[in-house]
Amino acid sequence: MTDAETGDGAEEPSAASVADRLTLPDDADDAEAAAIAAAVGAHIRDGEAAAAAAAAESEEESWQGKRWGFAGRVESTQRRTVRVRDGTPTDAWSAAGRSERL
Repeated sequence: MTDAETGDGAEEPSAASVADRLTLPDDADDAEAAAIAAAVGAHIRDGEAAAAAAAAESEEESWQGKRWGFAGRVESTQRRTVRVRDGTPTDAWSAAGRSERL
């Protein structure tokens, strides 16, 4: 028995494997069967999109190489020195909005 069959694996099931295991009610007509298949397909696509977003988020920006530039801009605009910490948002608008707290 494989990990996919036992549910022990960390991978999500593929659309084909879910379609193979999908059972429809005996009294479902063609429209109901199509609606069920579409809902299951949409659910799988949403899961794949969430996984892709999580993977992209893990590669998010860091302040590496940008700290001095941002600190310099704060110093030139606010006439004070700041230290950009690791927890500071990397989004420019968010960081600028919190610059008074740095």
